[in-house]
Amino acid sequence: MTEDRTNLQWPRLATAIRAAREARGLTQFALAELADISESTVQNLEDPSRRPSRIPPSLAKVEPHLGWAAGSGSAILHGGEAAPTPPPHQSAADRAASKGTLRDKLPLRVVDELESDDPLLEAQVIQLPGAKGVRMTVVVHGQPDATPEQIQEALIAWRKAERNLHRLPDLDDEPKKANGA
Repeated sequence: MTEDRTNLQWPRLATAIRAAREARGLTQFALAELADISESTVQNLEDPSRRPSRIPPSLAKVEPHLGWAAGSGSAILHGGEAAPTPPPHQSAADRAASKGTLRDKLPLRVVDELESDDPLLEAQVIQLPGAKGVRMTVVVHGQPDATPEQIQEALIAWRKAERNLHRLPDLDDEPKKANGA
């Protein structure tokens, strides 16, 4: 069963994407970098004259960077509104309990970083190659007084670093040392 696409509001979606991007202080290039898509893809999403034959997968990739909950783009296409990304909820008791747990398990300098008041820009759990079940957690903080442009630059720098982390070689892929060690 195929969806009736005749009533989809593509110009409305294009306008909403552009408005949300601009409200967050992002350029088309910056949004493309954050969503790991091409700048031309962002341009296409923002083009009100385009009427794709299907909902592009890139729509789901840009939603979180526009501050939208998953499925918001589709909701707009169908005449609804974008839902904001829900804030992470944690009770004071949960925070206190997790801080105690963190203090018991992690080095103090890591706990201090995690508990800092610096704005959280991104967090990622990355599976390490060649080590089944082993993962790395990365928390990216910004400066407390950062401008939107500085935050944008920091997020772009993180995306570049993230791509490199995902491309880490397996230990078996590393070149052998000349002395055989």
